[in-house]
Amino acid sequence: MHKARYELVQTVNTTLVKVYWKIGKTIVEDEQNHLDRAEYGTALIKELSKELTKEFGKGFSRSNLQNMRKLFLTYPKSQTLSGKLSWSHYCELLSVNDENKRSFYEKECINSKWSVRELKRQINTSLYERLLLTKGNHNKEKVLDLALKGNEIICPEDIIKDPYVFEFLGISENKPILESDFEKALVKHIEKFLLELGKGFMYVGSQQRVTLGNTHYYVDLVFYNKILRSYVLIELKTGKLMPEAVGQLNMYLNYYNNEIIDEYDQAPIGIILCADKDQIQAEYALGNLSNQIFASKYTLYIPNKTELEDEVEKVIKALQVEEYDI
Repeated sequence: MHKARYELVQTVNTTLVKVYWKIGKTIVEDEQNHLDRAEYGTALIKELSKELTKEFGKGFSRSNLQNMRKLFLTYPKSQTLSGKLSWSHYCELLSVNDENKRSFYEKECINSKWSVRELKRQINTSLYERLLLTKGNHNKEKVLDLALKGNEIICPEDIIKDPYVFEFLGISENKPILESDFEKALVKHIEKFLLELGKGFMYVGSQQRVTLGNTHYYVDLVFYNKILRSYVLIELKTGKLMPEAVGQLNMYLNYYNNEIIDEYDQAPIGIILCADKDQIQAEYALGNLSNQIFASKYTLYIPNKTELEDEVEKVIKALQVEEYDI
């Protein structure tokens, strides 16, 4: 029953998107037959909105007709439209002007089965820029792959973001918070936390006990990534990254390697989420470890989109210069 209902919704969504694409095509082609295209196009959409609304009811506002026009211009071949995305998904995607960025969000939306609300949240928190700044410093291929394929999860580095955005917690950036309260807030919003972590994550638990000798230790948060087939241990630090935190997490990973994982699991992964970190100190603290440990900053508010876009532009230009020099 649920499957039949899902397939019916998919069919309706696909049909609706194709109808809207054809309306957009008609508007654009009609505009092209007139010299004063801009003025004529505005009048055409205004009149068309009145007629279609009168005939068919809601769904044909001027803004919606503008999106139909934009849909055709953005996807001139109807075969490139995905049957897995609704009209509301496409309206969000059409708000992204950069082609590579829009392609990334489209691929990720399909692969991760994002709702419209989730897609909007990922765009607003600049997921593309954050991933590109985490990965794109390495080579140009990473930048192109992100646009063409979305965020492919092949190795541990692929699940890392820097920074992570926890705006959904509603905690003031300037308000001090205990690590225990921070942890409880993340668990309380576990679905949104999982969305931010990315594909393949499953929640195992918080304060997972590690017993060594007669001493009990507790891992803040434990997840399992089914794509990498690895446990992911997360330690929260509401202050600056300190070398002792790396040593502690390394001990937990050794324990999981020896006591928890089975023959089907890959090596566990450690992530330290901290409010701040010194890049050079982090490199020395994390260098040459046998275990895979990453340190990322977190922020409690949505990052400044313009600043992130400027940083991305610098990375791409630097890569282009390197390519030219070679």
